[in-house]
Amino acid sequence: MLSSIGIPGLILILTIALVIFGPKKLPEIGKAAGETLKEFKNSARELTSDSSEEKTNK
Repeated sequence: MLSSIGIPGLILILTIALVIFGPKKLPEIGKAAGETLKEFKNSARELTSDSSEEKTNK
């Protein structure tokens, strides 16, 4: 999905975000998005390891 955006699309998205949120708020939003993505990945990893353990125990 994101691989089809490309560099020009990414620059456009960042420019729009900069205009909407301003330069002071943008780092906070980026940090929050990064933490959310990290938590999502950890949760997905836990779910896959739990399902692997269940298959092993059966």
